[in-house]
Amino acid sequence: MTVAVLICDDSNLARKQLARILPQEWQSQLFFAGHGAEALETLLKHNIDWLFLDLNMPVMDGYQVLAELKQRQMQLNVVVVSGDVQPEAIERVKSLGALDFIRKPVDSAKLAQLMQQHAITVQTPAKTAPLKTATAAVELSAEMRDVLQELTNVAMGQAGDLLARLLNVFVKLPIPNVNLIEVSELHMALASVEHESTTSAVCQGFIGGGVSGEALLILTDSSFKDIARLMNYQGELTVKVELELLMDIANILIGAVLKGLAEQIDMSFSQGHPVVLGQHATVSELIKANAKRWKKTLAIELSYGIENYHISCDLLLLFTEDSLKTLNYKVAFLLEG
Repeated sequence: MTVAVLICDDSNLARKQLARILPQEWQSQLFFAGHGAEALETLLKHNIDWLFLDLNMPVMDGYQVLAELKQRQMQLNVVVVSGDVQPEAIERVKSLGALDFIRKPVDSAKLAQLMQQHAITVQTPAKTAPLKTATAAVELSAEMRDVLQELTNVAMGQAGDLLARLLNVFVKLPIPNVNLIEVSELHMALASVEHESTTSAVCQGFIGGGVSGEALLILTDSSFKDIARLMNYQGELTVKVELELLMDIANILIGAVLKGLAEQIDMSFSQGHPVVLGQHATVSELIKANAKRWKKTLAIELSYGIENYHISCDLLLLFTEDSLKTLNYKVAFLLEG
């Protein structure tokens, strides 16, 4: 029996990784979509049996797709494949009709278990050609950008899950932005932080196996009140208390994201002591005062939010130019596996 399968994910890497571990019987009727709206178009044109659906995507995300499928009463098997592993995220997708949830990076054993419930055998995945490494350390190809975005997507999902469990909230996870930029363009990478807002920021260096950089965490000052409430702090919000809260959030997010990245590329990072870049200042002031810390850099930006709370937090991973060559080799090795 021919089975029609649609993989919907904004990452080309994620689509390829999942496709290569699907049953051989499913390869002849395999469709792809880069976002939810494209997936719905495919579903209206073809009789799809299985939909593997990412959550965080541009144009139309996975939650919106599930809601639309439920409203239209479309009958198909939907499996969510996502780096957002918050308990509430899993509950939400199942309440919207998802058959199951598989966390990224895709666990072939979990997929095999799911398939076995439906009498389908998963074959051993074939090896794919390695990613072409950059010819120069300062290049960032479109393929490499996609890979780094997907790796970060998984890592930030782990960090979001940790924060959600700690504060008992639902963390809104972004689509990571990956760019090779000049220090003068840093403010553009942080466009999600309102120019009118004053902010506080912490920077923490990291290094390991040919990769090094700094993690920059920026928190809008308007976030402190809700963060204090979520952490059950009852006293007055002094500058000292705000600094402690800033450090707590930085330790959680920076540590978890770096750990998630390191695990995927088989590397370990040593983290330096966090340094306060400033409190109650605009982003442009913070960057200008610390411009000498960064030159041309590979920047990965994450903008976290917490549902129903006025909390805005940007995490920027700034890798040195020399790190890009090592990252290319690491990713190429990852794709060979």
